[in-house]
Amino acid sequence: MTDPAYVAVDWGTSSFRLWLIAKDGSILGESRSNEGMTTAAKTGFAEVLASHLAKVSAPENLPVIICGMAGAKQGWVEAGYIDVPASLSSILTGAVVVPGQRRDVRILPGLAQRDQARPDVMRGEETQLLGTLGPASTGSQAVCMPGTHSKWVHVRDGRVTGFSSFMTGELFDAISKHTILSHAVAGADQSPADEVAFESAIKAAYEQPAMATNFFFTARSGQLLHSLSAAAAQAKISGTLIGLEIAGAMTNAGAGVSITLVAAGRLQGLYEAAFKALSLSYKTIDADTAVRGGLAAAAKAIWPN
Repeated sequence: MTDPAYVAVDWGTSSFRLWLIAKDGSILGESRSNEGMTTAAKTGFAEVLASHLAKVSAPENLPVIICGMAGAKQGWVEAGYIDVPASLSSILTGAVVVPGQRRDVRILPGLAQRDQARPDVMRGEETQLLGTLGPASTGSQAVCMPGTHSKWVHVRDGRVTGFSSFMTGELFDAISKHTILSHAVAGADQSPADEVAFESAIKAAYEQPAMATNFFFTARSGQLLHSLSAAAAQAKISGTLIGLEIAGAMTNAGAGVSITLVAAGRLQGLYEAAFKALSLSYKTIDADTAVRGGLAAAAKAIWPN
Protein backbone atom coordinates (compact mmCIF):
# COMPACT_ATOMS: atom_id res chain seq x y z
CA MET A 1 0.00 0.00 0.00
CA THR A 2 1.25 3.49 -0.88
CA ASP A 3 2.24 5.59 2.14
CA PRO A 4 0.22 8.77 2.85
CA ALA A 5 1.93 12.08 2.03
CA TYR A 6 -0.47 14.75 3.30
CA VAL A 7 -4.09 15.58 4.08
CA ALA A 8 -6.06 17.93 1.81
CA VAL A 9 -9.07 19.87 3.14
CA ASP A 10 -11.64 22.06 1.42
CA TRP A 11 -13.41 23.92 4.24
CA GLY A 12 -16.43 25.87 3.06
CA THR A 13 -19.04 27.96 4.84
CA SER A 14 -21.39 25.01 5.29
CA SER A 15 -19.40 22.02 4.08
CA PHE A 16 -16.24 20.12 4.98
CA ARG A 17 -14.30 17.78 2.66
CA LEU A 18 -11.10 15.96 3.60
CA TRP A 19 -8.90 13.59 1.60
CA LEU A 20 -5.96 11.46 2.73
CA ILE A 21 -3.52 11.66 -0.20
CA ALA A 22 -0.80 9.15 -1.00
CA LYS A 23 2.70 9.91 -2.25
CA ASP A 24 1.65 8.88 -5.76
CA GLY A 25 -1.34 11.27 -5.63
CA SER A 26 -4.01 8.62 -5.14
CA ILE A 27 -6.80 9.00 -2.57
CA LEU A 28 -6.37 6.70 0.42
CA GLY A 29 -9.33 7.97 2.43
CA GLU A 30 -12.12 10.56 2.35
CA SER A 31 -14.40 12.20 4.90
CA ARG A 32 -17.20 14.72 4.34
CA SER A 33 -19.70 16.52 6.53
CA ASN A 34 -21.73 19.71 6.91
CA GLU A 35 -19.29 21.02 9.55
CA GLY A 36 -18.35 24.11 7.59
CA MET A 37 -16.98 27.34 9.03
CA THR A 38 -20.32 28.30 10.57
CA THR A 39 -20.50 25.08 12.60
CA ALA A 40 -16.77 24.79 13.31
CA ALA A 41 -16.64 28.34 14.69
CA LYS A 42 -18.94 27.12 17.47
CA THR A 43 -17.65 23.60 18.05
CA GLY A 44 -13.95 24.29 17.42
CA PHE A 45 -11.93 24.03 14.20
CA ALA A 46 -9.22 21.87 15.74
CA GLU A 47 -11.81 19.47 17.12
CA VAL A 48 -13.64 19.12 13.79
CA LEU A 49 -10.38 18.50 11.93
CA ALA A 50 -9.19 15.96 14.51
CA SER A 51 -12.40 13.95 14.25
CA HIS A 52 -12.09 13.67 10.47
CA LEU A 53 -8.37 12.87 10.63
CA ALA A 54 -9.26 9.99 12.96
CA LYS A 55 -11.88 8.72 10.50
CA VAL A 56 -9.26 8.29 7.76
CA SER A 57 -6.56 7.06 10.21
CA ALA A 58 -4.16 9.86 9.30
CA PRO A 59 -0.72 9.43 10.95
CA GLU A 60 -0.01 11.97 13.71
CA ASN A 61 2.92 13.60 11.89
CA LEU A 62 1.11 14.02 8.55
CA PRO A 63 0.84 17.65 7.36
CA VAL A 64 -2.50 19.22 6.43
CA ILE A 65 -3.16 21.77 3.68
CA ILE A 66 -6.49 23.63 3.84
CA CYS A 67 -8.32 25.99 1.52
CA GLY A 68 -11.59 27.85 1.92
CA MET A 69 -13.41 29.62 4.72
CA ALA A 70 -11.21 28.26 7.52
CA GLY A 71 -8.89 31.09 6.45
CA ALA A 72 -11.55 33.81 6.64
CA LYS A 73 -11.58 36.54 9.28
CA GLN A 74 -14.35 34.62 11.06
CA GLY A 75 -12.55 31.29 10.51
CA TRP A 76 -9.79 29.39 12.26
CA VAL A 77 -6.78 31.57 11.36
CA GLU A 78 -7.05 34.47 8.93
CA ALA A 79 -5.04 33.67 5.81
CA GLY A 80 -5.59 37.06 4.20
CA TYR A 81 -5.79 37.82 0.48
CA ILE A 82 -3.41 38.10 -2.41
CA ASP A 83 -4.22 41.15 -4.51
CA VAL A 84 -4.89 40.75 -8.23
CA PRO A 85 -3.44 41.04 -10.75
CA ALA A 86 -1.36 38.16 -9.40
CA SER A 87 0.33 35.03 -10.68
CA LEU A 88 -1.31 31.70 -9.88
CA SER A 89 1.99 30.59 -8.36
CA SER A 90 1.65 33.26 -5.65
CA ILE A 91 -1.18 31.21 -4.12
CA LEU A 92 1.34 28.42 -3.46
CA THR A 93 3.61 30.59 -1.34
CA GLY A 94 0.96 32.44 0.67
CA ALA A 95 -0.11 29.65 3.04
CA VAL A 96 -0.45 30.60 6.73
CA VAL A 97 0.65 28.26 9.53
CA VAL A 98 -2.00 27.40 12.15
CA PRO A 99 -0.22 27.89 15.51
CA GLY A 100 -0.38 25.52 18.46
CA GLN A 101 -0.91 22.33 16.46
CA ARG A 102 1.01 19.08 16.93
CA ARG A 103 1.16 18.61 13.18
CA ASP A 104 1.97 21.10 10.40
CA VAL A 105 -1.38 22.66 9.40
CA ARG A 106 -1.50 25.42 6.78
CA ILE A 107 -4.30 27.45 5.21
CA LEU A 108 -4.11 28.93 1.72
CA PRO A 109 -4.97 32.61 1.12
CA GLY A 110 -7.85 33.97 -0.96
CA LEU A 111 -7.75 36.49 -3.79
CA ALA A 112 -8.85 40.13 -3.58
CA GLN A 113 -9.72 42.63 -6.30
CA ARG A 114 -9.34 46.06 -4.71
CA ASP A 115 -10.71 48.09 -7.62
CA GLN A 116 -12.83 50.93 -6.18
CA ALA A 117 -15.63 50.41 -8.67
CA ARG A 118 -15.63 46.60 -8.64
CA PRO A 119 -14.21 45.30 -5.35
CA ASP A 120 -14.38 41.51 -5.10
CA VAL A 121 -13.06 38.60 -3.06
CA MET A 122 -12.83 34.83 -3.32
CA ARG A 123 -11.77 32.14 -0.89
CA GLY A 124 -11.55 28.50 -1.92
CA GLU A 125 -12.17 29.07 -5.61
CA GLU A 126 -8.56 30.23 -6.08
CA THR A 127 -7.45 26.69 -5.22
CA GLN A 128 -9.87 25.21 -7.77
CA LEU A 129 -8.44 27.70 -10.27
CA LEU A 130 -4.90 26.59 -9.48
CA GLY A 131 -5.89 22.94 -9.87
CA THR A 132 -7.69 23.64 -13.15
CA LEU A 133 -5.01 25.65 -14.95
CA GLY A 134 -1.77 24.95 -13.09
CA PRO A 135 0.68 27.66 -12.01
CA ALA A 136 2.26 27.92 -15.47
CA SER A 137 -0.81 28.08 -17.74
CA THR A 138 -0.57 29.90 -21.06
CA GLY A 139 -3.06 31.81 -23.18
CA SER A 140 -6.24 33.63 -22.22
CA GLN A 141 -8.80 31.78 -20.10
CA ALA A 142 -12.21 32.53 -18.61
CA VAL A 143 -12.91 30.11 -15.78
CA CYS A 144 -16.51 29.73 -14.57
CA MET A 145 -17.10 28.28 -11.10
CA PRO A 146 -20.87 28.22 -10.47
CA GLY A 147 -22.42 28.16 -7.02
CA THR A 148 -24.28 30.26 -4.49
CA HIS A 149 -21.95 33.07 -5.54
CA SER A 150 -20.60 32.10 -8.96
CA LYS A 151 -17.09 33.19 -9.84
CA TRP A 152 -15.77 34.09 -13.27
CA VAL A 153 -11.99 34.48 -13.32
CA HIS A 154 -9.93 35.87 -16.17
CA VAL A 155 -6.41 34.51 -16.51
CA ARG A 156 -3.73 35.38 -19.04
CA ASP A 157 -0.47 33.40 -19.20
CA GLY A 158 -0.75 32.14 -15.63
CA ARG A 159 -1.70 35.53 -14.20
CA VAL A 160 -5.12 36.36 -12.72
CA THR A 161 -6.05 39.69 -14.29
CA GLY A 162 -9.46 40.05 -12.62
CA PHE A 163 -12.62 38.27 -11.55
CA SER A 164 -16.32 38.80 -10.90
CA SER A 165 -18.74 37.25 -8.40
CA PHE A 166 -22.38 36.74 -9.37
CA MET A 167 -25.06 36.08 -6.72
CA THR A 168 -26.86 33.68 -9.05
CA GLY A 169 -27.53 30.82 -6.65
CA GLU A 170 -28.52 33.02 -3.73
CA LEU A 171 -30.84 35.13 -5.90
CA PHE A 172 -32.51 31.99 -7.28
CA ASP A 173 -33.22 30.86 -3.73
CA ALA A 174 -34.51 34.28 -2.66
CA ILE A 175 -36.70 34.85 -5.73
CA SER A 176 -38.13 31.33 -5.62
CA LYS A 177 -38.95 31.44 -1.92
CA HIS A 178 -39.50 35.06 -0.92
CA THR A 179 -41.28 36.81 -3.80
CA ILE A 180 -44.63 36.47 -5.56
CA LEU A 181 -42.93 33.92 -7.83
CA SER A 182 -42.90 31.41 -4.97
CA HIS A 183 -46.52 30.63 -5.99
CA ALA A 184 -45.47 30.04 -9.58
CA VAL A 185 -42.84 27.41 -8.71
CA ALA A 186 -44.80 25.55 -6.02
CA GLY A 187 -44.45 21.81 -6.72
CA ALA A 188 -41.86 22.29 -9.49
CA ASP A 189 -39.37 19.90 -7.88
CA GLN A 190 -41.87 17.05 -8.27
CA SER A 191 -41.86 17.40 -12.07
CA PRO A 192 -39.18 16.80 -14.73
CA ALA A 193 -37.09 19.87 -15.58
CA ASP A 194 -38.38 21.92 -18.51
CA GLU A 195 -35.31 22.13 -20.77
CA VAL A 196 -37.08 24.09 -23.51
CA ALA A 197 -38.16 26.85 -21.09
CA PHE A 198 -34.68 26.93 -19.55
CA GLU A 199 -32.87 27.34 -22.86
CA SER A 200 -35.35 29.96 -24.06
CA ALA A 201 -34.83 31.98 -20.87
CA ILE A 202 -31.04 31.67 -21.19
CA LYS A 203 -31.10 33.13 -24.69
CA ALA A 204 -33.55 35.91 -23.81
CA ALA A 205 -31.58 37.11 -20.78
CA TYR A 206 -28.26 36.87 -22.62
CA GLU A 207 -29.55 38.89 -25.57
CA GLN A 208 -31.66 41.40 -23.57
CA PRO A 209 -30.25 41.60 -20.01
CA ALA A 210 -31.98 44.95 -19.39
CA MET A 211 -35.33 43.10 -19.55
CA ALA A 212 -34.44 40.63 -16.80
CA THR A 213 -36.89 41.78 -14.13
CA ASN A 214 -39.68 41.67 -16.71
CA PHE A 215 -38.65 38.14 -17.69
CA PHE A 216 -38.93 37.09 -14.04
CA PHE A 217 -42.50 38.36 -13.82
CA THR A 218 -43.54 36.42 -16.92
CA ALA A 219 -43.03 33.27 -14.87
CA ARG A 220 -46.12 34.39 -12.93
CA SER A 221 -48.14 36.04 -15.71
CA GLY A 222 -47.45 33.15 -18.07
CA GLN A 223 -48.95 30.83 -15.50
CA LEU A 224 -52.06 32.98 -15.06
CA LEU A 225 -52.69 33.56 -18.77
CA HIS A 226 -51.13 30.61 -20.61
CA SER A 227 -51.12 27.73 -18.09
CA LEU A 228 -47.32 27.79 -17.75
CA SER A 229 -46.30 24.81 -15.60
CA ALA A 230 -44.47 25.15 -12.28
CA ALA A 231 -41.45 23.37 -13.79
CA ALA A 232 -41.41 25.85 -16.70
CA ALA A 233 -41.68 28.79 -14.30
CA GLN A 234 -38.77 27.48 -12.28
CA ALA A 235 -36.75 26.92 -15.45
CA LYS A 236 -37.54 30.48 -16.60
CA ILE A 237 -36.21 31.94 -13.32
CA SER A 238 -33.09 29.77 -13.35
CA GLY A 239 -32.42 30.39 -17.03
CA THR A 240 -32.86 34.14 -16.69
CA LEU A 241 -30.38 34.31 -13.81
CA ILE A 242 -27.77 32.13 -15.51
CA GLY A 243 -28.22 33.98 -18.82
CA LEU A 244 -27.69 37.27 -16.99
CA GLU A 245 -24.56 35.91 -15.33
CA ILE A 246 -23.04 34.72 -18.59
CA ALA A 247 -23.92 37.99 -20.34
CA GLY A 248 -22.16 39.95 -17.61
CA ALA A 249 -19.15 37.66 -17.51
CA MET A 250 -18.64 37.71 -21.27
CA THR A 251 -18.56 41.52 -21.37
CA ASN A 252 -15.31 41.26 -19.42
CA ALA A 253 -13.85 38.47 -21.56
CA GLY A 254 -11.57 39.15 -24.49
CA ALA A 255 -12.40 38.06 -28.02
CA GLY A 256 -11.83 34.37 -28.60
CA VAL A 257 -11.25 33.57 -24.94
CA SER A 258 -11.65 29.89 -24.05
CA ILE A 259 -14.14 29.00 -21.29
CA THR A 260 -13.43 26.38 -18.65
CA LEU A 261 -16.33 25.24 -16.48
CA VAL A 262 -15.39 23.95 -13.02
CA ALA A 263 -18.47 22.21 -11.65
CA ALA A 264 -20.16 18.95 -10.71
CA GLY A 265 -23.64 17.46 -10.40
CA ARG A 266 -26.73 19.52 -11.17
CA LEU A 267 -24.86 22.80 -11.65
CA GLN A 268 -22.58 21.20 -14.21
CA GLY A 269 -25.59 20.09 -16.24
CA LEU A 270 -27.28 23.51 -16.06
CA TYR A 271 -24.22 25.46 -17.16
CA GLU A 272 -23.30 23.02 -19.91
CA ALA A 273 -26.85 23.34 -21.26
CA ALA A 274 -26.56 27.14 -21.05
CA PHE A 275 -23.27 27.25 -22.97
CA LYS A 276 -24.66 24.93 -25.64
CA ALA A 277 -27.81 27.06 -26.00
CA LEU A 278 -25.61 30.12 -26.57
CA SER A 279 -23.20 28.25 -28.89
CA LEU A 280 -20.27 29.05 -26.58
CA SER A 281 -17.28 26.72 -26.71
CA TYR A 282 -16.19 25.29 -23.35
CA LYS A 283 -14.54 22.41 -21.54
CA THR A 284 -15.52 20.98 -18.15
CA ILE A 285 -13.34 20.10 -15.15
CA ASP A 286 -14.80 18.25 -12.16
CA ALA A 287 -14.91 20.55 -9.11
CA ASP A 288 -13.51 17.96 -6.67
CA THR A 289 -10.69 17.09 -9.07
CA ALA A 290 -9.87 20.79 -9.44
CA VAL A 291 -9.68 21.56 -5.72
CA ARG A 292 -7.60 18.45 -5.01
CA GLY A 293 -5.27 19.45 -7.84
CA GLY A 294 -4.79 22.91 -6.35
CA LEU A 295 -4.20 21.52 -2.87
CA ALA A 296 -1.73 19.01 -4.34
CA ALA A 297 0.22 21.80 -6.05
CA ALA A 298 0.36 23.71 -2.76
CA ALA A 299 1.47 20.64 -0.79
CA LYS A 300 4.23 19.94 -3.29
CA ALA A 301 5.45 23.54 -3.06
CA ILE A 302 5.39 23.60 0.76
CA TRP A 303 6.63 20.06 1.44
CA PRO A 304 8.69 19.12 -1.65
CA ASN A 305 10.02 15.94 -0.08
